[in-house]
Amino acid sequence: MHTMNMMMGAATFRYPALAPPLVPSERVSTAKWKVQVASSSPPSSTATAEADVVVVGSGIGGLCCAGLLARYEQDVLVVESHDRPGGAAHSFDIKGYKFDSGPSVFSGLQSKGSQPNPLAQVLDALGESIPCATYDSWDVYIPEGDFRFRVGPTEFLKLSYLQDLEKYAGPNAVQEWKKLMDTILPLSTAAMALPALSIRGDFGVLSTAAVRYAPSLIKSFVQMGGPFGAKRLSRPFSEILDGLHIKDPFIRNWIDLWSFIFSGLKTNGVISQEMVYMLAEWYKPGSCLEFPNHGSAAIVDALVRGLEKFGGRISLRSHVEKIVVENGRAIGVKLRSGQFIRAKKAVVSNASMWDTLRLLPKDVIPKSYSDKIKTTPQCESFMHLHLGIDAEGIRDDLGIHHVVVNDWERGVDAEQNVVLVSVPSVLSPDMAPPGKHVLHAYIPGTEPFELWEGLERTSPEYRKLKAERSEVIWKAVERVLGEGFRREKCEVKLVGSPLTHRRFLRRHRGTFGPALEAGKESFPGSSTPIPQLFCCGDSTFPGIGIPAVAASGAIAANSLVSVSQHSQLLDAIGI
Repeated sequence: MHTMNMMMGAATFRYPALAPPLVPSERVSTAKWKVQVASSSPPSSTATAEADVVVVGSGIGGLCCAGLLARYEQDVLVVESHDRPGGAAHSFDIKGYKFDSGPSVFSGLQSKGSQPNPLAQVLDALGESIPCATYDSWDVYIPEGDFRFRVGPTEFLKLSYLQDLEKYAGPNAVQEWKKLMDTILPLSTAAMALPALSIRGDFGVLSTAAVRYAPSLIKSFVQMGGPFGAKRLSRPFSEILDGLHIKDPFIRNWIDLWSFIFSGLKTNGVISQEMVYMLAEWYKPGSCLEFPNHGSAAIVDALVRGLEKFGGRISLRSHVEKIVVENGRAIGVKLRSGQFIRAKKAVVSNASMWDTLRLLPKDVIPKSYSDKIKTTPQCESFMHLHLGIDAEGIRDDLGIHHVVVNDWERGVDAEQNVVLVSVPSVLSPDMAPPGKHVLHAYIPGTEPFELWEGLERTSPEYRKLKAERSEVIWKAVERVLGEGFRREKCEVKLVGSPLTHRRFLRRHRGTFGPALEAGKESFPGSSTPIPQLFCCGDSTFPGIGIPAVAASGAIAANSLVSVSQHSQLLDAIGI
């Protein structure tokens, strides 16, 4: 889902979304947003509007950036095209069912101090917290069988209470797994060596990060085995597996599965740092996962509260038509209404790299910058089901998250092969009416946009294709919920497509984000060739997913203030 680097670990994962940027169906464009904001309507077209910093888009990255800037006493305005904030993390209500646009897996949201969860660090800086329910298991449905997988130091060897690893894997699997974990645990110290909030995009990072955390950096460097070990963390995770002679097909498939779910790439493309941290986090003593009470809307609400608490503003239904550049510098944005909003210090785009490029005047974009963006590979898109169902007849031991793999041989990144199912009302019953469940199932990042390109959303061809391409998701839901589930009894049925992704999230070609492979390409930072224009979100370092975009927002905000201000914030929150 997201890509990490050795400057931070991630304890919050968004699964493609486990992390897709997930979206509502076309039928919910008028759903009501219940959070109160400073300005829920666009600024008047006759008013003079300005701010120190204008943030384009209210995704998690944009809200983290804006909230921290407000905390730094900057006058910040967030302009959002949608009628509610949150971007890919926004929520919507239908018939009493509260749907998250994308189901997520979180941990560390309630931690304080120097722990590596960047979203938790931002919330701490804003004086906000999120009550969570905890759980420790997933349900997994694979060709070999079905089982409940639990986090914890020995649980993978068991796979469930009654079955052991050797039932699914070869005779050397247990030994190989133990060898892998013995290697992972020392490396994980480096994966969380620096708190995300210590990073900035200029040479000031030498003070706020390198000098400030020198002891932990030196210790982790030694534990990794010096320069060679450190380099391993920036390489594909498959190289670590190969170097340890991890050959058991089940173990390789298993790790490929989680790599793909969290990053959109298999182990031959994911950066080792991300997998090292994730495996160490899930298999350490006392591991648990978290789900915010009331769903991901609680995160968005907390970030908006923090923004407003420090004087920041947000304007919804404020569609940015272009980023205005004058004398080579970004000086503000022009809205669809025709209004110009001046940015005295900077514009920060929370749009994807491709959508940001579209907002810029063509004559000011360096050709090398434009070419780089246009040739950046993209992850594919998604198919979704949002369902409101009756809990009667559904098995009592239903868990919140489920993974269905139809065929290992085709690969976890093959079309229509892996389906993820989330039932958040299991842990947060208020998300559905009494006696009901809210469910979201989807195909993560493997749906080709080419199948949908050019279709009209109101056409019979579009409806037919949605029915065909969503059938594999329906079958996965039936497998998860059991014989008590009937499609015809669903009170809410919404089918989302790549066109839904593009429409509601303004995602270029409905994509999950950049598909940048470790060892070949790297994510760009927050700065751009255009002075006073910065970026945050899943198209920037450190990559895709909630932890990464929260970190990117923090990096952009830190880069816009002095080293002294940045250091004072780190002192204030105790990291």
